[in-house]
Amino acid sequence: MKWAMWLGLFTVALLGAWAWVRLAPSDATRWHVMPSQVADTDMPSGAMRVVAADLAQLDTVIRATPRTVVLAGSVESGMITYVTRSKVVGFPDYTTVRRNGEKIEIYGRLRFGKSDLGVNATRVDGWLEALRQRG
Repeated sequence: MKWAMWLGLFTVALLGAWAWVRLAPSDATRWHVMPSQVADTDMPSGAMRVVAADLAQLDTVIRATPRTVVLAGSVESGMITYVTRSKVVGFPDYTTVRRNGEKIEIYGRLRFGKSDLGVNATRVDGWLEALRQRG
């Protein structure tokens, strides 16, 4: 019977962790920011890109992404932060896009953990490819 108690405790802990990931509030003051320097690079926790693009068109591509919502900002303000959640667990990733002159700076990063396993780079590069295909 002891194993049933441990299984129950494990299940409760697992459900609690899942609930925290899904329900933890996203603080716009923490996530609607950009680093002072943005360059094309992949990091263990995310990715950055700098491209010549139209912010409004990129916004349209990003908003069409499943499980993606705007956290803060707008095309008019020149900076938008999106939250995209993974399909199964619902892990949130944050992507901030900012107009900087003729360029668009993109900063995608994870919230939980130390490595996103390349998910943000793949997502951002997919958005940019979709934008290129729109012509």
